[in-house]
Amino acid sequence: MEKSSESSARTLNTNNEGEPNREGEKPKVVVIMGPTGAGKSRLAIDLATHFPIEILNADSMQVYQGLDILTNKVPVHEQKGVPHHLLGTICANEEFTAKKFRDSAIPIINDILSRNCLPVIVGGTNYYIQALVSSFLLDDSAEDMDEIYSSNLTGNEQTDHRPDFQGDSCNYSYDLLKELDPVAANRIHPNNHRKINQYVGLYARSGVLPSKLYQGKAAENWGRVDNSRYSCCFLCVDAAMPVLDQYVEHRVDCMIDAGLLDEVYDIYNPNANYTLGLRQAIGVREFENFLGVYFSDSRDDETSDSSGETPLKLSTRKDDKLLKENIRGILNSSSDNLPKILLEEAIDKVKANTRRLVRRQKRRLNQLQTLFGWNINYVDATESILSKSDECWARQVVGPAVKIIRSFLDEDDRTMCALDGESKTIMDTVQRDLWTQYVCKACGDRVLRGAHEWEQHKQGRGHRKRISRLRKPQSFSP
Repeated sequence: MEKSSESSARTLNTNNEGEPNREGEKPKVVVIMGPTGAGKSRLAIDLATHFPIEILNADSMQVYQGLDILTNKVPVHEQKGVPHHLLGTICANEEFTAKKFRDSAIPIINDILSRNCLPVIVGGTNYYIQALVSSFLLDDSAEDMDEIYSSNLTGNEQTDHRPDFQGDSCNYSYDLLKELDPVAANRIHPNNHRKINQYVGLYARSGVLPSKLYQGKAAENWGRVDNSRYSCCFLCVDAAMPVLDQYVEHRVDCMIDAGLLDEVYDIYNPNANYTLGLRQAIGVREFENFLGVYFSDSRDDETSDSSGETPLKLSTRKDDKLLKENIRGILNSSSDNLPKILLEEAIDKVKANTRRLVRRQKRRLNQLQTLFGWNINYVDATESILSKSDECWARQVVGPAVKIIRSFLDEDDRTMCALDGESKTIMDTVQRDLWTQYVCKACGDRVLRGAHEWEQHKQGRGHRKRISRLRKPQSFSP
């Protein structure tokens, strides 16, 4: 380790006089955020030459075992000996919620701090990061909501008002939620089955409307970091949208060359639940139509049981190897048959959905800063992505990040408290309307949730163009 790293190590759990931190002072952690493709993992690893760090993965798909290419996990040989935690450790079929992430991450961070190292939390799953650093998570699991409900009611109240639901309690419908709690239904997408089951399940167990519970104590505390268990340095690696769009499309092509098609072949199951675990990853469901047709055309190499259920792949590896080679042959062929068309469409969908993810992540970061007062330090990777220059990356991304972290580590608690108070004032003055649903007729009945998202949408170029076109022949209200 370099001398600079050794010097930083001595300051992580000590004050400016070199003495141990006073009891009650918050441990310091670095959080690296940003849209996919911007270079979060690369920056984190590069910081190890300046600080004694260990990395905690906060990507909701990279936590799972499998699909290493598709989820863009950092290969071991590129980790440069830097310890990584929660990277490819969770069973692919498990639902690793924000609560589970938080409960797993806290003891890991404590262990890192006990080794006098700096925890660096890295990932684009912002609700994971929010669950970890914030004192209260609005969209925490129903289990947490039950605990809050139970702590606020007496024993008799806990049992008197619970409704009797009939049918499959694991598969509630959006219509049922809309009937029970239209306010909560307005806040989520009709296809968000996990959230639907969470909300209706909470009501089934407690008799309390989710919107009523969440709009109380939760609405006051959700997203705030002034009561966080950690003192956080938030870094965001960002880049211009056109550059990121071009980069993520190129990255998908590189993933195809590296073996992405083999991975989606291995995980394919026509009877699988694509709303659970690793199969939620972008790049899995997009290939479902192609693989369905592909295995139908290859039915001579398939088997089905006597019950007549949907045929599944043969388990023999030599047959799988041949079928995988055939898929690559389809992609490289010059014909325009149905499998080739479906395969190209699937790849285009992966690229389009990845671009959408970039936009969602950017919007979420904007909300965390605007609505909740997170003090996020931005470093711009645009030029380094365009130039593909290591020197440019070191100068424009790593250098500024190191300066920000050094300043953060040198700050005393009085400075941090002043910043927390300022953030709280900002948050208290912002109207955090998170439950009102807005529908933009001009943009094809697009649903916006909350006044902040609605105002951002109205300022968007696409919305303004549509309004302009509609106003030419007739008057139209946005």
